[in-house]
Amino acid sequence: MGLDPDDISRLYEAHAADLLRFFARRTLQADVAVDLVAETFCQAFTARAGFRGAGDSEALAWIFGIARHQLSGYFRRGSVERRALARLGLELPSMSDLDYERVEDLAGLQSERAAVAHALSDLTVEQREALQLRVVQERSYAELASSLGITEQTARSRVSRALRALAEATAQPEGSPDHA
Repeated sequence: MGLDPDDISRLYEAHAADLLRFFARRTLQADVAVDLVAETFCQAFTARAGFRGAGDSEALAWIFGIARHQLSGYFRRGSVERRALARLGLELPSMSDLDYERVEDLAGLQSERAAVAHALSDLTVEQREALQLRVVQERSYAELASSLGITEQTARSRVSRALRALAEATAQPEGSPDHA
């Protein structure tokens, strides 16, 4: 069955902005969102012959599946790549300020940042501290527990509750274009 190049082009024209919002709201980085949209449609183009669905709604679901896979890969390899680039003293080319502002406006990142800031302020001090150590400083749960003088189970619980609160604060309503 598959999709032809015109199908991919049509889907890109119709839904690239939706994917951009999807990525931007999850990464909070406009340049990363643009790259992930490009990678998603590149993967869709490359794998178009393997598409077995019928109709645009199934094709869109297939593309969002690719998008979720791209996002997962980005988060998995992100910290390793950032450390390697820093060690080499390299910087990736960045978008212009105008491009960056356009993506931020389109994705509503200002309101997302405000929601995250509000949710962070609602966390307990213990949850914020655990989240800082685990997510920002990329410490293991064992290191986190040792640093805070708590059990590893308690450390996991604090981080989990903090992440759940942040996820709830930034959740998109059912039926919105990037609710996935």
